[in-house]
Amino acid sequence: MTQITRYTLGKTERLKSRKLIGQLFEQGKSFNVFPFKILYLITPLTADTRNSYLQAGFSAPAKTFKKAVDRNRIKRLTKEAYRLQKHSLSEQLATTNQQLFVFFIYTGKEIPEQALVMEKINAALKKLSETIGKTSK
Repeated sequence: MTQITRYTLGKTERLKSRKLIGQLFEQGKSFNVFPFKILYLITPLTADTRNSYLQAGFSAPAKTFKKAVDRNRIKRLTKEAYRLQKHSLSEQLATTNQQLFVFFIYTGKEIPEQALVMEKINAALKKLSETIGKTSK
């Protein structure tokens, strides 16, 4: 029987902890895939966080996008692109017994098209996958 992949972004998969976000910004590494800046932190899996191999956060700057409607649209597009493409990364983390905290910051000046967001999030996830492959060895 084949397993059905559920494309969800549940509560345990969202990066909400102020402590973890602070740690990510202090100790994490980053790279750019324009129009996104991606911050990430790879840690070994601990007993208290067994269920969440992958946690993600999303932001759009209020300085560039004055209207909350615009910021929310950008975050919604980014979350949707991430939700549909994260599964291979999640499976890779499960096999290597690692945990990944990732934060996507939109740095562009205009509201993007969904196709562009999908393409760039895919490129970012591939780069993260390569990084995980290197750290697991």
